[in-house]
Amino acid sequence: MTTLTKNPPARSAQRPARPGRLRRGVSRLGDLKIALLFIAPAMIGFVAFYLVPTLRGIYLSFTEYSILGEPEWIGIKNYTSIFADELFWNAMGVTVQYVGLNIGFQTVIALGLALLMHRVAKSTFIRGALLLPFLVANVIVALLWFWMLDYQLGIVNEVISSLGLPRIAFFGSEQWAIPTIAAVNVWRHMGYTALLIFAGLQSIPNHVYEVASLDGASPTRTFWSITTPLLRPVLALVLVVTVIGSFQVFDTVAVTTNGGPVNASRVIQMYIYQKAFGESDFGYASALSVILFLILALVAFVQMKFLKGNESDLD
Repeated sequence: MTTLTKNPPARSAQRPARPGRLRRGVSRLGDLKIALLFIAPAMIGFVAFYLVPTLRGIYLSFTEYSILGEPEWIGIKNYTSIFADELFWNAMGVTVQYVGLNIGFQTVIALGLALLMHRVAKSTFIRGALLLPFLVANVIVALLWFWMLDYQLGIVNEVISSLGLPRIAFFGSEQWAIPTIAAVNVWRHMGYTALLIFAGLQSIPNHVYEVASLDGASPTRTFWSITTPLLRPVLALVLVVTVIGSFQVFDTVAVTTNGGPVNASRVIQMYIYQKAFGESDFGYASALSVILFLILALVAFVQMKFLKGNESDLD
């Protein structure tokens, strides 16, 4: 007679979760819900005002579309037309000219101001005063300088005339339009850029300068051998931000010259605006916007790659 024996129940391979672990898991889940609650407004705004318009703009760039009709799919026709568009290349040339002037002068002046704030001017009032032009709306700044530089009644031309020199059509001359617009925006943004660089200078340890002083390094040698290499990540960030902002210049041009005279100051953003709202060719304007986006992405990538903005000599 065969005897049947019952096998004892197999023990669980894992121990039951401890109450402490359960409480920590519940706590993390609750923190995640709270974090998502705080992030939700920003995410909704990003999706509604950035992601959806961007995707729709990319779609419209492959269509022929005016605000009075429905989009009609035409493939890459807008993009092929862009490369044969002389006005587009003129607008890109004008924009590059403006970016070169704006970035060159703004970075040099801002770096000088930052060094003065770091070593000479310790007053918070002076630092705040440098930021005041940036706090004024760009349209107001453009109007202010437009009146001051007016050919007939502007105070600057009055001073020039009193010195016996010929008046200058700052915004009405093909030669002076872009340099004048660049000078206006340099004046407005240099304080903000200087504060960004000043924050980077604050992160450099003082003992590095003390060692250089003990070794007999001159201020010029200290600047090129210590300050500039240690400031490279901040300078890379500043250059990326200012270059992207310079390529998107619009309001100063719209208020002062409206792209004239004879397209001498018609930057790429002004050209996009005129195509969309002046000629109601939103499909072509969307293609121009996509091209500009790709150019800015490439420029930012090249800058970060060559300037090594993600590396620091302090590590």
